[in-house]
This record gives sequence, C-alpha cells and structure tokens, in this order.
Amino acid sequence: MQRIFLVFLLFTIVLVAGALVYFARIIAEQPEPVVAVAVAPEIVQYPTFTINDIDGNPRDFSEWDGRHRLLNFWATWCAPCRREIPLLKEFQAEQGDDGILIMGIAVDFPEEVTAYAEAAEFNYPILVGQEDAMAIAESTGIQFIAMPFSMIVSRDGEFLGAYLGELHRSHLDTISDLLGRLDNAEIDTETVKQELALL
Repeated sequence: MQRIFLVFLLFTIVLVAGALVYFARIIAEQPEPVVAVAVAPEIVQYPTFTINDIDGNPRDFSEWDGRHRLLNFWATWCAPCRREIPLLKEFQAEQGDDGILIMGIAVDFPEEVTAYAEAAEFNYPILVGQEDAMAIAESTGIQFIAMPFSMIVSRDGEFLGAYLGELHRSHLDTISDLLGRLDNAEIDTETVKQELALL
C-alpha cells in the first residue's frame, strides 16, 4: 500500500513539473507588449530617421516633409492597433493628397506585417521595424512602453505631441482642426502642443 502511494506521489510530482515547464515555455514565447508614455519632452527634437517600407526599401522621413503627419505605431498582434486601422484608412481617404498623412510604423516582423497588409489594404505608407521603430519615438524624448501609440509632426518636421492608446474619431477630428487652424495662422505651434497634450 505504501509503495502504491509513493508511486502515485511520484507520478503527481512529475505531472505537475511537466505542466509548469509547459506553461513557462508558453509565457516565454508570448511577445512582450510595447508601451509608450505620451509625455511631452522638455526639449523638443525633430524626428529624423530612415526605415524600411513594407517592400523592404529604405525610406527617409524627410520624403514626406511639407505635410502634417500622424505616425501610428502598431503591431499585428495588438488588438487595439488592428481596431484603429479601418478608422485611419477612412481618415486618410478624407485627407486626400494635401491633408494630414497617416504613416503606419509597425513594431513587428516584416513577414508578419506583409501578410497582414494583404488583407488590410492600407491606403497610407507602412514602415516596418522593431528596435528601429521604437528608437523613432524615443528620439523625441518619449519612452516607448505601450501600443498603439501615435505622434503628430508638423509640415516642417516639428514634433507637436503624442497620444497613447487607441485613437477614436473625436481624436482625429481634434487633430485635424488644430492643424487646420495652425495652417491658417489662427493659433501658434505652442497652442497646438498644449491642446494635443489634453487629448
């Protein structure tokens, strides 16, 4: 009887140990969430970078100078990021060729982004990177700790502000209104920065 009990106990210990190893492996394989604290830096820097597009071609941020830009940091595994995409596509279509340009910056593996993009049918530029993408946000003085995350950059390349979390239509309308008023000289850059900080 004692021998049966010992065999049963040993079997239970092996089973529990195996389960722990299995779950530890699953947890280790999960991608770590990337997050950002959208706090305006004391010293505003101007984002400059070169990063590959979805076709693997290096693209320089200055190519899009002359347009206001909304840089949207996302990943294929991020559910709120995926929820934003239809809204961003709709907003981009409304903006046309001279309005605000949405730029998707995927903090992800290129092959994952390429596969996702086939179904998503983006109507705005998609750039891809991992550490490089995070470095773009950090170049403005923001510590990258979550996604989705968006940065607003003026026509002349000045960093105006950032928003942490999923964008909604009201956010995009506010951004569009502020940048339109900036273009019409109704408000100045500092006012835009202050208003964007309240989003």
